[in-house]
Amino acid sequence: MNKPLRRVAIFCGLLILALLVRVNWVQFVQADELKNDPHNRRVAIERYSIPRGNIIVDGKPVTGSTTTDSGDFMYKRTYKNGEMWAPVTGYASQAFGANQLEKLNDGILSGSDDSLFFSRTVDMFTGEKRKGGNVVTTLDAKAQKAAFEGLGDKKGAVAAINPETGAILALASTPSYDPSTFAGMSDKDSEAYNALQKKNNPDDPMLNRALRQTYPPGSTFKVVTAAAALENGLYTDIDAKTNSPLPWTLPDTAGVELKNEGSLPSCKNGSLREALRVSCNTVFGKISADLGNKKMMAEAEKFGFNNPKIDTPVRAAESIYPKDNRPQNAMAGIGQASNRATPLQMAMVASAIANGGKLMKPYMVEKLEAPNLNVVQQHTPEKMSEPLTPQNAQKLQDMMETVVTHGTGKRAQISNVTVGGKTGTAQHGENNKDNPYAWFISYAKTAKGTPVAVAVVIEGSDTLRDDIAGGALSAPIAKDVMEAVLEGEK
Repeated sequence: MNKPLRRVAIFCGLLILALLVRVNWVQFVQADELKNDPHNRRVAIERYSIPRGNIIVDGKPVTGSTTTDSGDFMYKRTYKNGEMWAPVTGYASQAFGANQLEKLNDGILSGSDDSLFFSRTVDMFTGEKRKGGNVVTTLDAKAQKAAFEGLGDKKGAVAAINPETGAILALASTPSYDPSTFAGMSDKDSEAYNALQKKNNPDDPMLNRALRQTYPPGSTFKVVTAAAALENGLYTDIDAKTNSPLPWTLPDTAGVELKNEGSLPSCKNGSLREALRVSCNTVFGKISADLGNKKMMAEAEKFGFNNPKIDTPVRAAESIYPKDNRPQNAMAGIGQASNRATPLQMAMVASAIANGGKLMKPYMVEKLEAPNLNVVQQHTPEKMSEPLTPQNAQKLQDMMETVVTHGTGKRAQISNVTVGGKTGTAQHGENNKDNPYAWFISYAKTAKGTPVAVAVVIEGSDTLRDDIAGGALSAPIAKDVMEAVLEGEK
């Protein structure tokens, strides 16, 4: 071979080598990056080239797919009773992507997940079209319906948990939205999506209030303060007198009295049971002050506060028990000051007490299924922490059951069922000028066990300010949710 021809051959060889290196780099190094690039339209085209798998509740799909004429996309998502289930499903939109379970389980639903490799291989040989798998949830359809209809036109949220497993049974948030209205990519879909954005709708219907919104928990937090008192040995007998003067002055202040809601003479040295029954700010504020910030924070954290990674698998907003000075710590002990919690967090508090002091990790996906219904992933209930000894959990149950039988939570009573609860009316806004939040947390137990714990918060309603109270507004909703779960247990 003469010299010029040899040089051309070497040059061509180098070009082929560079091409091979580049092809392998793209195939094996950049593959995931390109696959997940939101600007890669081919991924979206492939995603919507088949009907998505479904999100399942009680054995029935709450989602579906329909054919579409929107350009390259063959199918788009549909939802059954979308407003009721949106806090669980989230949305999958050709134009606006996906969130919540639709996003977190996109690989299964679109049939592209690595765990479905065998299923895809079989389909390739049999000539079957690729199919999406299913996401089977823990939700209870009747409980969800009771929660959603109970909230009605009020602004608020409900979270219900099976205390024994951590399975989420209801997760409602109002006002809500129908994800079907913007599942496509037409101008009409864009108008629907934009109308739901907070800047265009102050009610923020796309906010998942059950998981992603925190509120001052108000007096429902007093069960955590009572747990801290019992666990730290400040008090051991729930019927013995406490050292609680009336009036009581916040520590390190120039005589600022902590007020109770109304005249509550039994709060003077009132027992823990009596203080929870009538909801004494003075008793629980002083307990928080006596224990101090570190012990209060430690107990709250056992219940899940200050944990930024509570994944259901949708991540919940972090509930906060703050590091604070003495007067603010006393206020945090009654659920005010900088103390904030999601409805899910307060349902976790009730569930831990109802479950003998053991807090189970909350979850709402029972299993993932391949298109042929083979299980590719099964959830196993997992203990998250143990905020209370079984003995102290029993004492708190006794106290919460007194609240429902003889205290502020009577509207949650259910015939022939033991119900424990705690009301809360949380002040907020500058100088507490805004309408308070109405809270109620509860659990129901039968001879078969304790299948449900519930937290309800009403953020806004047409109720007159003086009539807003957790026992009046939220307890009836919690009762309906508990009854729905108990009905399903029969």
